[in-house]
Amino acid sequence: MSNPTAAMIVIGDEILSGRTRDSNMHYLAGELTKVGIDLREVRVVSDDHGAIIAAVQALSSAYTHVFTSGGIGPTHDDITADCIAAAFNRDIDVRDDAREILVEHYARAGTQMNEARLRMARIPEGAALIENPVSAAPGFVVENVHVMAGVPSVFQAMVASVLPGLTGGQPLISETLRIDRGEGDIAGPLGALAEEYPHLSMGSYPFQKDGVFGAHVVIRGSDPGMVKAAMAKLKAAFA
Repeated sequence: MSNPTAAMIVIGDEILSGRTRDSNMHYLAGELTKVGIDLREVRVVSDDHGAIIAAVQALSSAYTHVFTSGGIGPTHDDITADCIAAAFNRDIDVRDDAREILVEHYARAGTQMNEARLRMARIPEGAALIENPVSAAPGFVVENVHVMAGVPSVFQAMVASVLPGLTGGQPLISETLRIDRGEGDIAGPLGALAEEYPHLSMGSYPFQKDGVFGAHVVIRGSDPGMVKAAMAKLKAAFA
């Protein structure tokens, strides 16, 4: 059986403008690989209702799981929760359990619970909450869409809360070989090897260093024995 699939939606004008560098995709990809969920697609969308709704609807129907990051904070441009509700035709309002989490958190911190912070307790109807042990404000799950914060430390904590409840598959095994030859020399043997092992993923990632052209060739798959056998043949071809 093939592994479950996943997509990610990174939300925020600050990502698209280059003001903020996204690290959440890299982290999520690594964690999903460990549990055998194949991340197949990532989209970066602006803080725009139509763009977010369209991405959520398209990806949720195409993949087993969808993960979003960004846009669930207290400011006016944090519109992700409203967009998720609209994408699934659900009402959204402040929910008692989410409000209680925030009230307790801010009381412990000696911080005022105001209308802006209360926005983070607005949850689409029927959603399950995602625990946030870092800053309390919860994420949530609607159908197969996991909605999480954009702040990396909070995103990572939410991923840790979510993954144990998901059914994974076979973790992917990866082996890498550095070959100090140009891709023109590598392409033929690598292509033949890829045809011989259609169930493996093979990629060539070129580099140039100190006047030397080469590539790191990566072989990935869920069968460790098959990965090792293919790598042995690759090494032999360029010995």
